[in-house]
Amino acid sequence: MTGPAREPGNVNGGAPDRVPALRITGATKRFGAVVALDSVDVAVSHGEVLALLGDNGAGKSTLIKCISGVHRFDAGTVELDGTVVELGSPAAARAAGIETVYQDLALFDNLDPAANFYAGREDAGPAWLPRGLRFLRRRAMADATTEVLGRLQVGLPDQRAGVGLLSGGQRQAIAVARAAAFASSIVILDEPTAALGLRESRQVLDLILRLRDEGRAVIVVSHAMDHVMEIADRAVIMRRGRKVGEVVPTPEHQQTIVSLIIGGA
Repeated sequence: MTGPAREPGNVNGGAPDRVPALRITGATKRFGAVVALDSVDVAVSHGEVLALLGDNGAGKSTLIKCISGVHRFDAGTVELDGTVVELGSPAAARAAGIETVYQDLALFDNLDPAANFYAGREDAGPAWLPRGLRFLRRRAMADATTEVLGRLQVGLPDQRAGVGLLSGGQRQAIAVARAAAFASSIVILDEPTAALGLRESRQVLDLILRLRDEGRAVIVVSHAMDHVMEIADRAVIMRRGRKVGEVVPTPEHQQTIVSLIIGGA
């Protein structure tokens, strides 16, 4: 495993020798009287896997939904490669190079991988025709999907079959590969190995490491501590909407991480 040196400590802002792919400063989000995020600072660099850890209600989901444009921060700044940006909608986040894979995967079971890759952003032409009269470039979309799957070493029994016929791990791999195909900067994964067996989890974990090795910044929300120890370069621990610690996840620091999650440190 390559990546940043795995030593303990509070980094608070990513690697000091390079501009982070994403830096969030003072992130605050309220839902009525409930403070879901309270002045949270988080950063992740290109070629790095950052784990967001915390118990249910810690604020992890709210944070990634704000980064993904589903919600807006009430306060704080967001920087992409050093430039302050506004992520006011999911479309704005995608246009900025951010792709998110939620637990439901958002796949169409009756469509093949290529159709799922391009759902909502179909490649059609010629450009001079009105949008409703353009022809789908099915072969181009299929070839591009095959290239991405091959590059990320995602093996499928039949790329023309509906994804509903695939295993849980293969479906997860399709969703992650789709995110990688369109994310120029950041891929966010919400519980990517939840409900998967050992073999399928292994496939997804290897895929995450390949994304990192390609230079993507990867943010992973997970409760699977053993998986975090294997793939994450840093871990940010949240509790009750606050960032309570930042630790390099190694076996010798596992107890520290658990203590931060449950409030014992």
